Parts: sequence; C-alpha cells; structure tokens
Amino acid sequence: MLSLLIVPLLACSLTFSGCHRGQYDEIVRLVFSSDTLMFDTLFTTLSSVTRNFTVYNPSADPVKLDIRLAGGAQSYYSINVDGVAGREFHDVEIPAHDSIFVFVKANIDPTNQNTPYLVTDSVVFRNTQRTQTVQLVAFGQDAHFIIPDHPNPSMPYRIVAHEHEHVHWTNDKPWVIYGWAVVDSLGKLTVDPGTRVYIHHGGGIWVYRYGNIHVDGTFEDPVLFAGDHLEPFYNADYEQWNRILINEGTQDNVIHNAIITNSGTGIEVSALMEYLGNKTIIRNTVIHNNKYYGVVGQNADLEIENCQISNTGSYSVILQVGNFTLNHVTIANYFTQSARKERAFGLSNYYDKGDTRYIGDTRLECNNSIIYGDHGGDSDEIVTSAHEGAALDFHFNNCLVLKEHTDSHYTDCIANRDPKFVSTFGQNYNLQEMSPAIDAGRTGLGIATDILGRPRTGIPDVGAYEYYPDAGGKRMRR
Repeated sequence: MLSLLIVPLLACSLTFSGCHRGQYDEIVRLVFSSDTLMFDTLFTTLSSVTRNFTVYNPSADPVKLDIRLAGGAQSYYSINVDGVAGREFHDVEIPAHDSIFVFVKANIDPTNQNTPYLVTDSVVFRNTQRTQTVQLVAFGQDAHFIIPDHPNPSMPYRIVAHEHEHVHWTNDKPWVIYGWAVVDSLGKLTVDPGTRVYIHHGGGIWVYRYGNIHVDGTFEDPVLFAGDHLEPFYNADYEQWNRILINEGTQDNVIHNAIITNSGTGIEVSALMEYLGNKTIIRNTVIHNNKYYGVVGQNADLEIENCQISNTGSYSVILQVGNFTLNHVTIANYFTQSARKERAFGLSNYYDKGDTRYIGDTRLECNNSIIYGDHGGDSDEIVTSAHEGAALDFHFNNCLVLKEHTDSHYTDCIANRDPKFVSTFGQNYNLQEMSPAIDAGRTGLGIATDILGRPRTGIPDVGAYEYYPDAGGKRMRR
C-alpha cells in the first residue's frame, strides 16, 4: 500500500474547503520540486519506502484541486491527504504563493513473480482547466536497472557503453531499461546467452553512430527483449516499448538467437548521416507481436537468416535503400488487433524523413523464404516501389509468396499457395506435412540448421522452419 501525506507549510495551507482568499485560479501551472519520484531502493523483502516532493502554487490567487492516483484501486500506491487515507480527493486548496508537501509511500512484495520490474503510477493534480502529473517509479523485483541520467523530456537516456568501452550484460538476473540505453560512438555492448532484457514503455536500445552491439544468444538460451509488464494480460499489448535502433558504423552488428516482442518496432537499422560500410546480421531470431514494424532497414546493409518475423500492425519487413539479403526467413503477418493497411513486405529505393526524400540504389536477394499473410484485397503481400535516379534490383529465388502476379524477379517461386503453417492463430509457423514449402528450397546456401537448430537435410525446406513430424518446437515468447 502507499500513503500520500500532504502537510501544510502554513496554517490553513491545505483544506478540503475554506481558507478561501478570493477567486480561484483555474489555469495556473503548478510547480513541482520533481516531475518523477524515483524509489531507487531495491525491494528484496516485503517493504515500504517513503519519498516526498513539494507542490507550489505560483498564482496570486488560490487554486482548488482534485488529487488522485491514476492507477486507482489497482495501484501499488495509495495516498493520504491531510491525515486522511485514500486514493482520490476533491476540492483540495493551496493558497496563493504557497506550497504543500506530498509524501509518497510504496509497498512492494518482490516475491510475487507477477510484480512488474518497474512499478509505475502517477499522482494526478487537476483543476478546472489544467491537468498535471508527477510520475512514481519503484523497483519491484531484483534486476540490473538502467535509469536515465540525461533527463531529456523527449528521449531520456543513459549511456551504457561509453567511447572505447566494451560492456557485457550477463544472464545472472534480468536487465530493466527505463528510458533509452545508449551505446555511444566507439562503444560496444555484448549481451550474453540467456539474458532477459525488459524495457519500460517508451524506452529502447539505441546503438549510436559508430557504436556496436553483439547479441550472442544460443539455440538453447536465446536472449529476450520484451516489455517490463509480466502479467499475462499485457502479452497482447503490442507497444510496450519503442525499438532497438542501430545507426551506421564500421563494424558489423550481430543479433543471434533472440526473441524481440511487444514493441512498436522490433529492429530499425538506419543511417543517421551516411552509410559507413558495416552490416547488421540477424540470425535465428523471432521478431513478433509488434505494433508497427518487425524490421526496418534504411540506407543500410542488412542480412537476415533463419528468422521468423510475424504479427505486426504494418509492414513486417520494410527495406528502403541499401543492400539486403534474406535467407530462410518466414515473414507471416496475420495481425488481428486492427485492420492492417500495409503488406507483409515492402521494398523501395527511397524513403522519407520529415520533408526530405532520400533516394539510393537498392539491391535485394531473397532465397528460400516465405512471405505470406491475410491482408486480403488483391492478395499481394509484397509491394515494391521505384524512384527515378536510382537502381532497384531485386530477386526472389525458391520462395513461397502471396503475390497475384509474378515476373522475372521471381525464379522457381511458389505463388499463392497456402504454406500450411501448424497454427497461424497460435503463431506456430512450423510446417504441416502437406506444406508446399517442403523440399522446395535451393541448395548451396550453406545453412545447415533451421531457426531451432534442427538439421536441414537433403533439399532444404522453404522458410525458417525445416519440416519435422513433431512440429511443437517453438521458441519462448516471453
């Protein structure tokens, strides 16, 4: 439970009625000593910690407020106003040029495994014309916490790997990011097998220009990137955090054996200023249940192998300017949360940022992959767009595609045939026994195993999953 105690600094500073000094100011902007109250004590047993802040009324007139916890009865916090406990109060007055203290008390039970790693809420102050809030943040379970030390209002961040610094995130306990974790120029972040990374709403991982990241999961111990809400209810919240953003550099970025889920965009690889020659290599990775995009590539060199990219509200994969290679990728978009306007896969030799259009040569080689979904309409899940002044060179070889009309860009492809996944509703994209993707791939790609580490024998199957009679093997989702 939580208690919020507002203590008067002057006589009659705080009342539920009375001590009225004239006309109430209905548009005043209150001033808070802190816009975020951080309970930075780690809770290891059932415990409570108290913090406080002040609220100042800068107006020449008094102000009358309603004060409440945004989380209401479900909050891990409660409030006490002028000695009265509760979660919501009305007609609280602060006289002109006066202040009140706000004391906040949080009770956390870290032994409850459904408790979020970051327990958040806000205290809401509302008069007739204006609403303001003070954020509350507490640690709910034992973890490595990344808390912003650069409080940029639009993008609060903390540098986790500084220039020439090589940092390891180990799997001894989860890593929890509040805001953005930044790998600075010439810094490097390595994420060990089995590491779990939970990111709070609005946050993400940003590999800045000349920075580098290696996610070194294994088939047995993949690395998980997900939102920090652990309750099963939030599994269907497809925008719990922002994205993994990777800018240009001179060293290859590598993401091996990962699960990236419940973000706005899974991975965006884009040049901040100019392409510098490095690759981003994504292998044996599941990117799914994301609000907008699975993978975005802009002015980049991107190699995707043995990956499942599925269930996104817009393009599952959108590639715009650069060099792109896809081998044994399953792109399956059966998004159900809302109507999907875009296709599963998009390719172009230009992209727009703000009022600027960037145009550049684009080359794609896509082999042994499935691109399918339930967009409807004209039954196309692939869309390409070319701008004059730059090349758009693409080839699909031995792919299974939902494409109404194919041309010379498609060689030995299977068009408009159901791939017969085990379960699109259950997002099990293993192949059924009668799938046309079985033994339909081209040889010679040198990819000996599938996304689950199972051998590819003889003629390889199309997609990330080699057919096996027991198709129940799936990566963990959360």
